Amino acid sequence: MKISREDVLRVAELAHLELTTEEIEMYRGQLDEILAYVDKLQRLDVVNVEPMAQVLFPSAGDQPELRDDTVVPCDISGTVLAQAPDAAKPFFRVPRVIER
Repeated sequence: MKISREDVLRVAELAHLELTTEEIEMYRGQLDEILAYVDKLQRLDVVNVEPMAQVLFPSAGDQPELRDDTVVPCDISGTVLAQAPDAAKPFFRVPRVIER
């Protein structure tokens, strides 16, 4: 699959990015390589491959050591908001970016 210059410009526009001519060509090449690899992966025969429920593969029957899921209180919002340049508890205030 070939990515065109216009495709890169459209993605940049949607992401509100201003790209130089060199960056457009660099990203065009990178995106083209990524999509070519995805196309290669789609051609693999995975009919006999079972879905994985756990991404860790225990070696020789050993079980990976996983920690227990425990709820731990985390009340740092006041400290973080105190360091923000413009905060209105409990939120960060940021400039508008959707008015294009």
